[in-house]
Amino acid sequence: MNRRSSMALTDRTTLGELKEADYQVRSVKDELRANLMQKLRAGEEVFPGILGYDETVIPRIQNAILAKHDLILLGLRGQAKSRLIRMLPRLLDDHIPVIEDTPLNEDPFNPITKQGRAIVEERGDDTPIEWLPREARYGEKLATPDTTIADLIGDIDPIKAANERLTYADEEVIHFGIVPRTNRGIFAINELPDLQPRIQVGLFNIMEEQDIQIRGFNVRFPLDVMMVFSANPEDYTSRGNLVTPLKDRIDSQITTHYPKTIETGMSITEQEAWQDRADGAAAVDVHIPRFFREIVEQVAFEARESEYIDQTSGVSVRVTRAALEALISAAERRALLNGEDETTVRVSDLMHVAPAITGKVELVYEGEQEGAEEVALTLIGRAVRALFDEYFPDPSDKEEGRPEYKDVLDWFAQGRSIDLDQDMSDAAYAETLGQIDGLQALAEEYLSPDTTGETHTGMEFVVESLHQHSLVGKEISDGGQTYDDIMGSMLSSIGDGGVPGDDFDEGDFDDDDDDTDDPLSRYR
Repeated sequence: MNRRSSMALTDRTTLGELKEADYQVRSVKDELRANLMQKLRAGEEVFPGILGYDETVIPRIQNAILAKHDLILLGLRGQAKSRLIRMLPRLLDDHIPVIEDTPLNEDPFNPITKQGRAIVEERGDDTPIEWLPREARYGEKLATPDTTIADLIGDIDPIKAANERLTYADEEVIHFGIVPRTNRGIFAINELPDLQPRIQVGLFNIMEEQDIQIRGFNVRFPLDVMMVFSANPEDYTSRGNLVTPLKDRIDSQITTHYPKTIETGMSITEQEAWQDRADGAAAVDVHIPRFFREIVEQVAFEARESEYIDQTSGVSVRVTRAALEALISAAERRALLNGEDETTVRVSDLMHVAPAITGKVELVYEGEQEGAEEVALTLIGRAVRALFDEYFPDPSDKEEGRPEYKDVLDWFAQGRSIDLDQDMSDAAYAETLGQIDGLQALAEEYLSPDTTGETHTGMEFVVESLHQHSLVGKEISDGGQTYDDIMGSMLSSIGDGGVPGDDFDEGDFDDDDDDTDDPLSRYR
């Protein structure tokens, strides 16, 4: 009988009863391999909730398990490394038998410590057993520079030796570390390069010979452990490194990655973000048009290509989760201030997404010079422009002459402007945007909104995008923003003390100019 029948055996309480049931013990890696094979043959989902890895990371992890490998997940921050590792215990059996009250989850058929051997020798078939659940068979340690060999492997316990009058030559004075205490299970070390090299050396025997040695003892404890690690590529150079012999002992190195498509990123954000705010009598129903979800996701894609951001550090998927939550909160707050029960997120609400970005990206020198807030706004602006170009005709197309935008641009060219206060009510918002000739028809034609709220926020989306294409001017204040004629906006800047040529030149009005030389200029 194998471990697949372990649930039917949990009423067995002695070694003799296990023998009668013909219980067969398997190693951890054999157990993981067999259970994975069953799941794959049955078509079961092995890593539920992990998105975007079906064709890349997950098959490689499965291959490593089938090969009975120890493995390391190598990737930048926020790539689900820890989540994947913590799902591995799902492949363990529900329960396994261990000798009761022993420190290392000892196999009753093959005890490895002096205490375990003594119990079996004394009690024989009456050796008491208990059933260890799978969740108790997983151990984890975050590698930190102060981690010691005693923490991981163990050390002599002088207090125990004194209390029990044992010599230091007695095996029972050993205090076991967290790795041996996970015997017959899975042990994970996160951020492995942060371990000091001499501590990494202490893992050699576990990885190759599957045993541990403590201090000067001539005894060895053969462990049954699957070792799993995670690391960030940046750590190999800036914070630490893996000693070569340890790398050689890790059988499979699997590289993780960020979402490769907007759709995948949206699915992850949808799964992870807190969006259901229906709590309490004052709750607000916040509508989020699809193109807003795409904008939020595009922010991360823009950040991963930005010249202002340190790409070796990465841009976590936590950016989009936090950004979407901040966007919803901005709309929620505005509705509460105006006594509204429902609302739709607006482009102007994106201004409040910046705090969700600034703390999650590492800036290079140029980014530090510009400032984290300015860089965040630039990323948002680029994301808006990128999504606008997906839905609308290119307003910079000279040959077409931008006929779709003529009415809107002519309205601003007549010296008109609109003020969008960040806390204005939905009614005032709709009335303000409704002044602009041709704007509503443009939003309805290309966005096909389902509600009037989506129509109005789509109208602001058009105006903001025309600004991103340098066709409409924009001035930002603490309380909101003003859109006006691009020429009037530039001349106003000069009148406020600017010098012609400092902030713009003739190229700023070139239809093909995308301001790539100074991507922050749109917010000045």
